[in-house]
Formats: sequence, structure tokens, C-alpha cells
Amino acid sequence: MSKPNLAMQPLYLQVKQHIRTNIDSGRWGTSARVPSENEIVREFGVSRMTANRALRELSDEGVLVRIAGVGSFVANRQPTTHPLEIRDIAEEIRARGHVHRAELITLERVRAVADLARDFGVAAKTELFYSSIVHFENDVPILLEDRHVLPRIGPDYLKLDFGATTAHDYLMKVAPLQAAEHVLRAAMPDERTRRLLKMKQREPCLLVIRRTWTAGLIASVARLNYPGSRYEMSGRASPGGSTHA
Repeated sequence: MSKPNLAMQPLYLQVKQHIRTNIDSGRWGTSARVPSENEIVREFGVSRMTANRALRELSDEGVLVRIAGVGSFVANRQPTTHPLEIRDIAEEIRARGHVHRAELITLERVRAVADLARDFGVAAKTELFYSSIVHFENDVPILLEDRHVLPRIGPDYLKLDFGATTAHDYLMKVAPLQAAEHVLRAAMPDERTRRLLKMKQREPCLLVIRRTWTAGLIASVARLNYPGSRYEMSGRASPGGSTHA
């Protein structure tokens, strides 16, 4: 392990960055052992407290797994989201230090069929806006977002540049969230979903069906398909009902 320049930032941050760089570059893959506290102290000339802080924070951030008496290892960094938390997918990906890209498949006006009209609580054949977008993380497709929006809530939805913004970002600005409903299930994708997400045959999806309310109206209904082999959902809930990613 080569010794980096530790002069510009606090030592523990420089040690963390060096470990992250080796992981992000692929030099240290999943389950690879990383230097121990003693090895970091010896190689970097830092204190044991500094080495411990760097490893502990990386463990808290989900980058490393620490096993007492054995060592620290690179965690499985499969993209993860909280099942009940509403986050912008672009922000979520960037928070992992990765690159987000969106590919617009469809953007149009549609008429609500019976099931969709019931989801929105509107009459059949009511006009809705519809978008279908594939989200990529480091050019790997991880989410197919099929979304319907109530026009009176998002009147400019069809004018959006989805390469520069997301449906989430726009709707949070024009229709502050009042409430949300989630349905989660495992599902076998149809051929369109499998093709757009570049999934293997017989690979299941994690499907989230999300309805959001604003000003007493259902603003949006989204079907979010995540490839089962590339995504997981986890979270923690307190007794008071708050959630943490």
C-alpha cells in the first residue's frame, strides 16, 4: 500500500479517501481484507486513534465490514435504498460517489383506464401525463420508473428535460409532499422491463408502487422496477415511526 499525501486534510479523512480510492478503482474487491489499524499506523505514520476513526467511519457508512479479532473487509456495495423513504434517485446515486444518467423512453399524454383512474381517484379517461425513464448508475441500468402525474399538479411535466432534472425533483418543488403510500413486492418483469434493465431470464424485480399526495390530491402514481440482482432495500425504524436510510 503506497503512502498518500496527508498534508491537505485531517489525517483520518486522508486515510478514508485512500481506502475508498482503492475500493472504487476495483483494486480491492468485495470481501477483500483492508489494512488493519496496526498496518495503517505503521504505513501512514498516524496514531492508532486516527486509524480506528477512519475504519470505524467507513464501517458506519457501509463501505467496510469489521469483524472483531479478524479484520476489516470490503462490504458488498450493492445499491441500497430504504423501502419507505422517498429520495431522488439521482441524489442517491451521487451520494455513493457514482454517476447518474437518465434515458427518457416515453413522455406523453394518456387517458386513465379503469385501474389507473381508481389509483388516482378520478373518472375513467381523465387525462394524465405519463413518463417512462431508465436510470443508470455508472452506465448500469438500476431503475425503470414508469410514472403518471396529475396535470393540474404538475402542469409543466411534459416540458421537463429529464437529462437535467428528475420527476422527483420537479414534483417536490411544485407539489410539496403531504403523504405517501408504498406497496412492495417481488415480481417477474415483462419483456419490455427485462430488455430496458438488461436483466437475465427468470431474474425477478423489486417492484415499488408509490402514490403521493399533495393538497389532498393524488399527485403521482409510480411503478419503480429495480433488478433483483443489482439492488436491495433496507432500513431502520424507530418506535416513533421515523425512518433512517
